Amino acid sequence: MANMIKIKLPHSYFEDLGESVRLVWRNTLYADFEKKILAKVIKKKYRVRPEITAEKGYLIIDNIDDPDVEKFVEFFISNNLGAFLKSRYTRREVIYIHEGMNVPLLGYNAFGLIDRGTNLIQVRGSSGCNLSCIFCSVDEGPYSRTRRIDYVVDIDYLMKWFDEVARFKGKGLEAHLDGQGEPLLYPFIVELVQALKEHPNVDVVSMQSNGVLLNDKLVEELAEAGLDRINLSVHSLDPEKAKMLMGMKNYDLNHVLEMAEALVNAGIDVLLAPVIIFGVNDNEAEAFIEFARKIGAGKRWPALGFQNYMPYKFGRNPAIARLVPFKKFYEWLRELEKKTGMKPLVLRPEHFGMHRRKFIPLAFRTGEVVKAEVVLPGRIEGEMLAVARNRLIEVINTNARVGDKIRVKIVRTRHGIYVGTPVK
Repeated sequence: MANMIKIKLPHSYFEDLGESVRLVWRNTLYADFEKKILAKVIKKKYRVRPEITAEKGYLIIDNIDDPDVEKFVEFFISNNLGAFLKSRYTRREVIYIHEGMNVPLLGYNAFGLIDRGTNLIQVRGSSGCNLSCIFCSVDEGPYSRTRRIDYVVDIDYLMKWFDEVARFKGKGLEAHLDGQGEPLLYPFIVELVQALKEHPNVDVVSMQSNGVLLNDKLVEELAEAGLDRINLSVHSLDPEKAKMLMGMKNYDLNHVLEMAEALVNAGIDVLLAPVIIFGVNDNEAEAFIEFARKIGAGKRWPALGFQNYMPYKFGRNPAIARLVPFKKFYEWLRELEKKTGMKPLVLRPEHFGMHRRKFIPLAFRTGEVVKAEVVLPGRIEGEMLAVARNRLIEVINTNARVGDKIRVKIVRTRHGIYVGTPVK
């Protein structure tokens, strides 16, 4: 067929939406391009009137036969991708953070790296979640009322910062992939696991996940990349109750349970991590233990990590939740240990090979006033991210804009996560 060019980009496919075409990139992100804008830039460059459609994953440009148009359109799309990028799961705008932006990856809790003074480093490549759990501590997911933006960090940039942190922290590290949401939304998740596993200072690579986005192919890829353990967030073994707790009518519990078994069979250890809401799912504790035994969870680490539900200031705090003091929660766990013989259920850092290590030195003192430059919008209204001394600061209660230079009073420095308020 003459006068037609078909374009497909790496790790991507196109969909036709009528007035626009959608580029789906690495299954987790997308960008919509209006057909009339694409046609306009092609017309300006090549003096033709192209017809633009998408079919079977390809972008199709009719009424043109110049071979250079393919590279031109690829360049245009790649160049403008950042302006239109969104998450397929939260539908929120995504900011792609790369080396050229000079955004530090220490200081903020939604992306980057977190050091809590142990040999475990939290690695957060992206924000956002595919579920809207009714007890979510950060009000994440498609139905979030407060989160307005998501981030994705370029893998090379993330590993560059990890390398610096790892050099300071020493050998025998655990790299733990978690975040404000679901780590499997990170578009380079398999590559990240592999890069971390190959790092000379890393012994263990683990991940927190709700398991929904797993499939047989991805499980095998993660196993081959070297993933050691998944802490799997499963909060009920009753399909309807699970849908209610996960906040999604299409939540498929059976799929997640099948994936738990597939992980174990692939050589990835599984720790089931239910959040216990007393009066809602505490009566399923023995069923969780039975399921963990059945699939062979907990070969190298504990098989279960029961968590006590706690309300959070910016979280979703359901009215059905009954708060139980931690003293009583630990008594409940010890009774379960006696009754079922499943140990340990009262977990300590040493069960995971965790021990204290020197902290990365703090860049600021609480109460200190510093000059900072605003570089990114924050995740919630009135929050912006600013940079000073090669660290990010979450500035709250501000109406500053990107590019502004402001004075910030540091109000929190715990675990190297910096929060500040603007001062005049």
